[in-house]
Amino acid sequence: MKPFKLLRTTLGYLLIFIILYTAVNAWRAPDVPSSDHLQLNATFIEQDQAMDVMTQSFDTPVLVYFWGTWCGICSLTSPSIQALKDEGYAVISVAISSGSDQTIKQHMHAKGYDFATMNDDDGKIFKRWQGQVTPSFVIISQGKPVQRFTGIAPLWSLKLRMLWARIQQ
Repeated sequence: MKPFKLLRTTLGYLLIFIILYTAVNAWRAPDVPSSDHLQLNATFIEQDQAMDVMTQSFDTPVLVYFWGTWCGICSLTSPSIQALKDEGYAVISVAISSGSDQTIKQHMHAKGYDFATMNDDDGKIFKRWQGQVTPSFVIISQGKPVQRFTGIAPLWSLKLRMLWARIQQ
């Protein structure tokens, strides 16, 4: 009888954790600004181009990744973002309050990152997206946010979320 009680107690705590984690994550997650067309049209650090995230999201889901060079959790998540990009997924990143373009470029080069990144040196973009913590993620599909989340995101989790967004298209 004790193993059954232990299992029931463990499952109860797990359920409470999942509910609380989901609620806190939904509260902290960024949101897409209310505009007809969201263009992240600042110059990307590695690629001198502009990108219309909403238009691209009609072809394939786009992951918008908010991070900072100063963010410890981002240093755990950014390698997964790089791997996702290397596997052909659409990734746009926004480096928040991370210094000059040159500083961010040096950081990315030292870490081996080459995902499309724009510099949000004053944090205005992140504020417009109502972001509260880094790292933060928004997956946009068909011109709408379909997922918003924060925190550590392993590669398998990101792939699963992108697959789910593609299936929903």
